[in-house]
Amino acid sequence: MELKRHINKENGKNIIFIILGTLISAIGVNVFLVNAKLLSGGVSGITLIIQYIFKIPAGYTLFAINIPLLYLSYKKMNKKFTLFTLVGTVSFSIMLIITTPLNNLISINDPLLLCLYGGLLVGIGIGMAFSNYGSTGGMDIVIALLKKKHENLDIGNITFGVNCIIVIMGAFIFNIKSALYTLVSMYITSYMIDKVVKGFNREKMILIITDKEDEVSKKIMANLKRGVTFLQGEGAYTKKSRKVLYCVVSLSQLPQLKQMVREIDENAFISILDASEVEGKGFTKSIS
Repeated sequence: MELKRHINKENGKNIIFIILGTLISAIGVNVFLVNAKLLSGGVSGITLIIQYIFKIPAGYTLFAINIPLLYLSYKKMNKKFTLFTLVGTVSFSIMLIITTPLNNLISINDPLLLCLYGGLLVGIGIGMAFSNYGSTGGMDIVIALLKKKHENLDIGNITFGVNCIIVIMGAFIFNIKSALYTLVSMYITSYMIDKVVKGFNREKMILIITDKEDEVSKKIMANLKRGVTFLQGEGAYTKKSRKVLYCVVSLSQLPQLKQMVREIDENAFISILDASEVEGKGFTKSIS
């Protein structure tokens, strides 16, 4: 009954994207990774080892392993996390089962292509689940529980260690070549998760210090149609108060902005930073 309180229109949209993400990941596993006898990271990598050796579909093993972990999550973690993790875990298990017949969908024998596209799809799918507050269970639950008990725990090292163990097991069971391709696939998966969660936008955050702030800001707003915010700053050495211009522009607008600022004040200080995700008027909304 407690979980029902967390089901509403907004969460319903998140659940749809979590399910869609697990479908994409399952296709990446069954169509590409399994065809090359490669592994994935975390618990799903262990279930693939079991599938290769004992012919037990990974979906069933994944669900069985996650049952006690979901129970711990229900007892120890907040109910919203448990709800979305339950959805992600169950749907990923089901998707792995129903996409198993797709193993013979393609007849590519190039392990490099298979590991590249497998890692790409798995990363996109998991990233969609993460960006909608979900997960596929397994190590995500373990890490969340450990993080709650030990706040200073280095999650990156734990994940890296588990994945190293999986790769070493793969090397012993299969061969070094498969283990190395698995490492490539894991890297691509990690990269795509990061990109999907943070956003694919290539916007730039600009900080400008100039003596002609009003003229520069008007020029940016008129020519680039981008908003400008004045931040109050103070020189550490001069103790002089001045306005700092803050704005976000697309990568294609960056050269024009720099040229405009230099035309008005050639001594202006311009700082350009990557903005991994930008939402609001004039910018694309994130996938969630």
